[in-house]
Amino acid sequence: MFGGRAGNSCETVSSPVLPIALRAGSAHALVVGAGNAALRKVRSLLAAGFQVTVVAPSVAAPFHALAQSGEIRLCERAFAERDLEDCAFVIVATNDQEVNARATVLARERRLIVCDAADARAGDFTMMAVQRIGDLTLALDSGGSSPSFSRRMLGEIAAAFGQEYAGAARTLARIRAEVRTRLPLDERIALLKELSALPVRELADAPDRTRVVCASRSSSLAKEQTRSVAASLARRGIATEILDVTTAGDRDQRHALHALGETNVFVKELELALREGRADYAVHSAKDLPSDLETGMRIAAVSPREDARDAFCSERYASFDALPAGAVVGTSSLRRRFQLEALRPDLTYSDVRGNVDTRLRKLRDGEYDAVILAMAGLRRLGVHAAYTTPFAADVLVPAAGQGALAVETRAQDALLCYELRAAVNDSSSELCVRCERAVLRALHAGCSSPVGVHATMQGTRVNVLVSLATPEQTLRETHEGTVRCAADAEALGDALGRRLAQHYRGTLEVNA
Repeated sequence: MFGGRAGNSCETVSSPVLPIALRAGSAHALVVGAGNAALRKVRSLLAAGFQVTVVAPSVAAPFHALAQSGEIRLCERAFAERDLEDCAFVIVATNDQEVNARATVLARERRLIVCDAADARAGDFTMMAVQRIGDLTLALDSGGSSPSFSRRMLGEIAAAFGQEYAGAARTLARIRAEVRTRLPLDERIALLKELSALPVRELADAPDRTRVVCASRSSSLAKEQTRSVAASLARRGIATEILDVTTAGDRDQRHALHALGETNVFVKELELALREGRADYAVHSAKDLPSDLETGMRIAAVSPREDARDAFCSERYASFDALPAGAVVGTSSLRRRFQLEALRPDLTYSDVRGNVDTRLRKLRDGEYDAVILAMAGLRRLGVHAAYTTPFAADVLVPAAGQGALAVETRAQDALLCYELRAAVNDSSSELCVRCERAVLRALHAGCSSPVGVHATMQGTRVNVLVSLATPEQTLRETHEGTVRCAADAEALGDALGRRLAQHYRGTLEVNA
């Protein structure tokens, strides 16, 4: 560390200085003199990695030891102008003011900066007292007026900021290097600012945090989704233990989802596990999340999106159009039901509950002529019916977030949030899901409301398709905008949702 000082010998010691950190590289420093002051400077230079040449006609024993070990180049003679060749800077530290002054003048003629160990005002810079703690360098500058007191103060400061601070600095340095290629500048700045405000111990312990707990529903699909996130996190050296949680939606298999009276029937118990500290993160189908999260929770990451479309599944009929009048179609979603009724009012639509395997079994047992399931779930489980055909997204508009996984954490767990985001997050999927969820919020719609929202992204252009459905009618709107960040995505969705809410007020009642 150096305190910058203009080359004006009339300056006072108290003049303002500019501290800088100078990396050695292959830089060469010349020290003129071989007394105690020179020895302190040499040791500081060697600790910082500089190549050092010492020139003095009379040399003390410590300098001979340094020369014999190859740490310095030692010239036992008077200073000569040729000594200034290939130097980055000069330190004059003799008891002869004339020698110091001559070396200073010659150095400045070569545009070299000079530190005068005997008279701080005569030099261009002073060398600070330095203490290193891991990757941290603590430095204190007294302008050369009281070096012994500076070392004392620095020791007291270092005692207060120990190895935990060095560990915290290493964690932040690692993350800064990683996000440089992952995040745009505004998001990078916000993330590093948030992480820098965390407790020092939490930052210092981050590299040793190798095990976390994930709250998961116990269905085969939920477990498969959780395992995919856990595998991505494991590649960053963090293992996941899975905590099985039964949700309200899992317990009640008789009633339709919209009849359960809650908007987060598959989420509340998982969030409770997070709040109580029994789990560190939870994995959800993004379509199951309410449009407004509970206070203290955040979505840490959104996975790459699987096929977002709904699928027609049947053991007897090749397509939705092939179903005969009166055929029974199983779906527990009002969104699907109302859109399908608009296409085929001649069919019978019946609630079907249970996980994917259960619904396919009921289909095979003949309880339904067809069921409607999410393509993403079928693909993740590797299952299908005899006839499995996806609906085009503009025919049967998917639910907000459908096909993507949302990883939820406590809002204050910034470090885990970062690790999950680095392991799992897909930028384009996240922007589309954020846009879709913003539409729901603006409409005051819940995840079980009869609203379909589907966003697709090409470059920075996002196209959004919205379906507002009732038993009487289905209304469609499309909108397109430029999205470069999360704020853009949410603003686009919010503006579209507000416009729809105002335009269709009184026409459509959306249940929150």
